[in-house]
Amino acid sequence: MKTRSPFLNYIADYMLVRQYSLRTVDTYLKWIASYIHFHDKRHPASMGDNEVEYYLEHLASKQNVAPRTQATALNSLSFLYKHIVKNELSLNLNFARSKKQAKLPVVMTPEEVKLLMTHLNKRYYLIAGLMYGSGLRVMEAVQLRVKDIDFDYKCIQIWNGKGNKHRIVTLATELIPMLRNQILHVDDYLKLDLNNPEYAGVWMPYALTKKYPSAAKSLAWQYLFPSHILSKDPQSGADIRTVQAQLGHSDVKTTQIYTHVLQQGANGVVSPLSKIFS
Repeated sequence: MKTRSPFLNYIADYMLVRQYSLRTVDTYLKWIASYIHFHDKRHPASMGDNEVEYYLEHLASKQNVAPRTQATALNSLSFLYKHIVKNELSLNLNFARSKKQAKLPVVMTPEEVKLLMTHLNKRYYLIAGLMYGSGLRVMEAVQLRVKDIDFDYKCIQIWNGKGNKHRIVTLATELIPMLRNQILHVDDYLKLDLNNPEYAGVWMPYALTKKYPSAAKSLAWQYLFPSHILSKDPQSGADIRTVQAQLGHSDVKTTQIYTHVLQQGANGVVSPLSKIFS
């Protein structure tokens, strides 16, 4: 692991204590470090709006980054100055916005998807089927846990998806046999792990490890698509299984919608995967 400066370590600790995801921490640290190196390793406290504007313009004009990338860099620096330096950036920063032309998405037809699925290696078929059939993003798919699959209602629970929101999506009936086999595969991993005295369980979000101390070693909380090797928890240093919460809604209407979908089960919404193989 690359050694961080004490300043970056402080930012990482600050974010982890406040339950920012590891991906967000890594992303913010990347841009903050880039900003500091760009200005010859000056401390951010000695800089401000002008230096941020110059850096963001450099990203657009010299590195030709995409608008979203430039926006991520800005978000990282805004966090830095608001929470770490305690001197917020101006709301009216004046810098050249990246205008890199966006690429049009390539949309496959149902027949093309069907052809692709029939040629997929069985190692990738299930996760690809879940992504297409249930509309999952890549990280949502790889971070699924066994408990997230509801066979009774034929649906999948997505926790902390885009925008840190939760949702429930339909499950293609065609995938159920493969999902049951995958869970048996996960159970085999777990049995091996439980014989390892150094095994601390699967990674658990927030403070759930303390609230439910046995959950990390239960089948329900294991990742549906686990890594084939154990990893070191960056916070505790213990061996944990990683990837290849409570349901909360912003208003009552959202809860009603989810409840309605649950009551209908697979008959409420037909998965696109079911349609192409029907």
